[in-house]
Order: sequence, then structure tokens, then C-alpha cells
Amino acid sequence: MKLRYKILSIVIALVGLSSCSDFLETVPDTRVYLQNLDQLEQLLVTAYTQTNYAALGELSSDNVSDTNSPSADGMRYNYSSYNQYDEEIYAWQDVTLDISDSDTPSGIWSGCYGAIAAANAVLEKVEEFAEAGEIEGELISAHDQARMDAIKGEALMIRAYHHYILAQVFCMPYRGPQISQTLPGIPYAMKPETELDPKYDRGTLQQTYDNIEKDMLEGLKLVTDEFYEVPKYHFNVAASNAFAARFYTAKRQYDKVVEYVGAAFKGTDPATMRNDFWDKDFYDFDNAARYYTSVDRPGNFMMIDTYSTWQRRFGSRFWTAREALRGSIGGPGPTWENCIYSYTSGKDKVSWAMMPCFTNSFFSSSAHSEYGAIFGANCWEQFEYTDKIAGIGYVHMIRPEFTSQELILLRAEANLFLGNVDAAFDDLWLWNHDRLMLDSTKNYRMVELTKDLITKFYTKDYQVRRKYDSYGIVMDFHIDEVCPSDKYHLTAEIEPYLQCVQHFRRIQLIHLGNRWFDIKRYGFSIVHKMNMSDVYTLEVLDPRYAIQIPNEVIGAGLDPNPREIKPRQVPKDSGHSVSLNACIDNN
Repeated sequence: MKLRYKILSIVIALVGLSSCSDFLETVPDTRVYLQNLDQLEQLLVTAYTQTNYAALGELSSDNVSDTNSPSADGMRYNYSSYNQYDEEIYAWQDVTLDISDSDTPSGIWSGCYGAIAAANAVLEKVEEFAEAGEIEGELISAHDQARMDAIKGEALMIRAYHHYILAQVFCMPYRGPQISQTLPGIPYAMKPETELDPKYDRGTLQQTYDNIEKDMLEGLKLVTDEFYEVPKYHFNVAASNAFAARFYTAKRQYDKVVEYVGAAFKGTDPATMRNDFWDKDFYDFDNAARYYTSVDRPGNFMMIDTYSTWQRRFGSRFWTAREALRGSIGGPGPTWENCIYSYTSGKDKVSWAMMPCFTNSFFSSSAHSEYGAIFGANCWEQFEYTDKIAGIGYVHMIRPEFTSQELILLRAEANLFLGNVDAAFDDLWLWNHDRLMLDSTKNYRMVELTKDLITKFYTKDYQVRRKYDSYGIVMDFHIDEVCPSDKYHLTAEIEPYLQCVQHFRRIQLIHLGNRWFDIKRYGFSIVHKMNMSDVYTLEVLDPRYAIQIPNEVIGAGLDPNPREIKPRQVPKDSGHSVSLNACIDNN
């Protein structure tokens, strides 16, 4: 599996990533011209992908519906897609068009490898400085050494993170050390390209995760907040530990998840980092989004500035509507089930339960809320004009990549499998309490979360009785089959709590693309209704869990992801857990 393909040369990568940097516009060849630590630090500013996996992840997930497909009451629209790419991704087909769009698989591939190329250029230069013992003819001082260590730490975290995103998008979910040795990974770039036609090997998924872990752990020892002007646009200490917690969640190493969540909080009570977004009254959605993604909010650990047209797709064909809406930000939950909203359509009155904090503060709606285009202000578009008269510029979308809110949900999940149900509940309670409507003048009020509410609400029988079963709030977990573990198993006792975790995560991370990664690691099967009568089903461990690598990369010699669906063999008496030998890889 050799890749006779130049992923991205240093020159191309840096020119493509440096439109806003005067330094990089005039000094594109880092291997030749980088001469001091100031230049290395400037280069690392560009070493974060400016492409965005949100559109790909959301269109692949159950967070989006095709409004051209009839609803239960026969309602449908006849909107055009934003582009053909949306239709292909929604149907879990291999993408054939719009390869240059930054939201497509090609954009994600090239964006991540471009960031990796910049990180590798920095790492190479740091090594050169260290071997020479001097920088621009001056001996390396203690202060220089501290800066070099920090630069190296950030570059290693950048390299680990972008390979992790590539693996999340283009590979199957991590399936444990044995099965993952049989699955294709992604090329792991560890040095700058110096050849015209370099060769790459995909390796195995286990090798990919091993390399990510090695870079991440080495980087964690070196990162510091000491030298950043705006730490939250870099892999600062909190963000680096947050990434480690997310990484070990994917590997089901739950003890390490708890450890790194604690390190991210640095001994600070997460209650002091509460999401105060819900307390505010905003003039418009742009102001709401600016506040939500502000570096001044303590719960935001790292922001990534991307170029993306993701928001513009809403209002066309694929929206968070119908079941997708009711299963996420526009539907019932354990503590807001009695918060009822309604509208009148002709002679009919339509009512539904929804968390009150979302009303008039978190999303916009065209038409009414049942079929409107719902989009979260957690990643709202912010336009940068380069020429206001001509109306041209850059479409920015700021991603709150790591937040305290996600971390407490990662820790809750980890504690469930570690047998610490009380600790898991405490974090779920905190997440709910941040959104609790405390104003007694409100007509609709949420209530405090209790264990009884969790164990009552997150059962299939209750969902059916309340007619929520079509919303996809309660899902069928196959986490023990996806990633078998000798230590950790999903049990009937903790399942309602894990249902609560995945539901809260779906709401917390709406429109950021992370739901797709959760679908894969939890082993969910989901359905997409499309057009007048088409129904597409994504089965558990479907090979389409791995998005197909870009056509141009396949054409250059890299093996594509398999698409043949093989039968799963699961023992009838397996219950919630599956033995390792019983799992047959779908690839």
C-alpha cells in the first residue's frame, strides 16, 4: 500500500496556509529560510488546519434531515442542495465532486496534511538548532531552550491532533490492539518532504494510534502557556490535556480519561467554568456566536479559525429538522420534558418539548421550528471583508474545539465504566444545571437532574409510551463489539447513564461534526430518508464508517477504503459485551 503521491510539499502547504501572514508570504521555504525562534513561532500560527470537518460529520450523522423527503404528515420541500457533495455524503456515497471545497474529504485531507507539513518543518529546525547548540551564531541560552521546548511541544501536539482527525474521518473506529492491527490507518508524516515523489504507506490503524500517542505524550511534557500571546488559539496546557482525554476515550482507556480531564482543569472546579451563555440576552445571532466562541470565556480551552461554508448549507435542502431536531436541540430530555412549546398550522396545533435555554438565544429558524433551518450559534459564520464595497472576503467559522462542557461529559462516560456512577452523575448534573432556567417569571422551567429521572427517561419502554421512539434519543449501543475490552463492559445498570451522556454530547456538540465520531465509536446504526422514497441504512460497523479517501489520492496510488459489507458474527448470549474472537472486522 504505497502512496506514490506528494501529500503536500512544504512550499505548497505554507503558501496555501499563509494568506494572512506577511512573513510567510515572503518566506515560503521553511527548510531554507527559517533562522530563529520568532520565525518558528510565527510558522506554528499557520499549523492548524483551516478546513473544517463539521459539514462532513453532520451530514453523515443523525443530526441532519433531508427536507425533500416527506415527513410523517406528508410535508416536504423541493429545495436544491447547496452542492452535489451534500447529497453524496448524506447517502454515505463516495464523494466524486467539489474536490476543492474546504469542507470536503479532499479539503480535510489536504488541510490536515498541510498543517502537519508546517509542524514537521518546525520540528526539523528545532532539531537542527539543538544539534548546533546555537541560533544565528549565538549560543542557546536557558530562555532560548525553554522557548524551543515549548515550540517543539506545540508542534508535536499539532502533528498528533491532525493525524487523529484524519484517522477519525478516513478510518474505521479504534477497535482494540488486536483488531486494529488488521485495519488500514493513514500515512503518518514524521518529517518534511524533500523528494519530488515520496512514497507513503497507510500502515495499520494500530500503528496510526501508536504514533499519535507517542507524539501526544511527548508534546504534553513540553507544552506551556508561558510564551503565547493568545493561548486559546494554540495547544495550550488545558487544550493539550483535553485532546488526550478525547484520544483515550476513543481507545477506551478510561482511567487515563479521568486523569487528563483533571489535568485540563488544573485543579479548578469545573463549576467555575460554567457555560454562562444561557444567562445572556443577545442582540443578534452574530453577537451570540462571538460570545460563545470568545477566548475570554473560561470554559473555552482552544479555538480553531477555519474557512467553511457549513452554515450556508442550512436553509437549502439538509437541515436539523424533524427527527434530527427532536433528537437533539429541539426535543425532550429528562429535565425539560414538561417544557412544552406549540404553534398553530391551519386547524392543527403542534406541540413539542424543548429545552427552554435554546429559545431565541441559540439558533435561527426560517419557517416554523418543525421545518425551519436550525443552526447553533456555537459555530456561527463570521465574515471577514477584504473589500466591503465589492462585498468580498473570507468566510470564517470559529470552532470551539475543546471546552470544559465536553470534558465533563467525557469524564462522566469514563467514570461509568470505571464503576463510579456517583461521580458520573455529578458531572451530568453540572452539565444540566448550567442550562437550568432559574428565572421564576418563565412559563416553562427545567428541573434539577436526578438519578431517577435518568433511569426513567432513557429506556425504550418510556420512549415508546411518550411517543419519542422515532426521535433517536435512546440508541442501541455496540461499544463492546466496536472496541472489545477485557476490563470494561456496558452493563444494564450503567446503560441509562451512558444514554444520557451520548444525548447530552449530541446537544453540546451540535453542528461541530463530532456526533459522527460518536456514532462510529458507540457502534450506532442510523437511517437516512432521502428524496421521495429512498431509505439508506448505515449498519453497525458498516465499512462506510470510514469516509472514502479523496479520489486524487487513490489515483496517485493509495489503497481506497474497502466498501464490501461482510456479515458480523456476534454470539447470541453476548449481552452487552462481545468476546474479542467473536468480532469479525468488516473490512
